[in-house]
Amino acid sequence: MGIEDVVKELGHLSLGTRLKRIGETLQAQTQAVLAERGFEQPAAWFPLLAALDRLGPLSVGELSQAVGVSQPVVTRSLRGLEEDGLVESGAAEADRRVRRIALSRKGRGLVQRSKARAWPVIEAAVAEACAGLHGDLLAQLAALEDALAEQPLAQRIRNPPP
Repeated sequence: MGIEDVVKELGHLSLGTRLKRIGETLQAQTQAVLAERGFEQPAAWFPLLAALDRLGPLSVGELSQAVGVSQPVVTRSLRGLEEDGLVESGAAEADRRVRRIALSRKGRGLVQRSKARAWPVIEAAVAEACAGLHGDLLAQLAALEDALAEQPLAQRIRNPPP
């Protein structure tokens, strides 16, 4: 008999912790798949690379918005991406105070190899893991994100429904 999974048993009370745990598990497993396929970069870098590939050069703030993480997290990741030569930055033409981040030639090559050898299999594996779930998990998560954006928890506590 194993130890009770308290986070799981607490239900909605610990949903944030549970989602974080699921995210950490997915990230660690994604990292392992990437490594098996010859990609040694941190899995956390790939959403940034994908955003730059899809949207073109972005400011740190725009990149933060595009991937939904804080600017300090993006800035830390960008240091590593720049050190690895995967991105380059320069001042924006319209406002020299704004730094624009773009994929370097090496970064574009990494993204193309990732699209061919890693991203599709990771996508398929995650989809397969979710296939046995009841209802569409992505739609459920999107609805939860929308609900929390429309009415944060603190507001829900102050103004509970009748």
